[in-house]
Amino acid sequence: MTTTPEATTTEVTAPETTAPEASTPEAIIADARERIDAIDDRIIGLIQERTAVSAVVQQTRIAAGGRRVNLTREMEVLSHYSEALGKPGTALAMTLLELCRGRI
Repeated sequence: MTTTPEATTTEVTAPETTAPEASTPEAIIADARERIDAIDDRIIGLIQERTAVSAVVQQTRIAAGGRRVNLTREMEVLSHYSEALGKPGTALAMTLLELCRGRI
């Protein structure tokens, strides 16, 4: 039986603080920006991982006599991102596909 990972959402909440000075707008913004930077680092790592996996798929497909790009698969990826994130998701998927093409 094959299982597929389910999309998960993470609720973003304001950081908990115990001292009044830690709840200033500046402190909240600084904390949130640190969290954003950490998330961005994880996203970049995942994109690098995705690019490496895509290269394996492309190399294997070419070695088997196929084409480097599978347009049907790319349309599936575009649809997946569009359904999850709307129109901006399509643009994001296009960028990911572009990053992953031709890296061989």
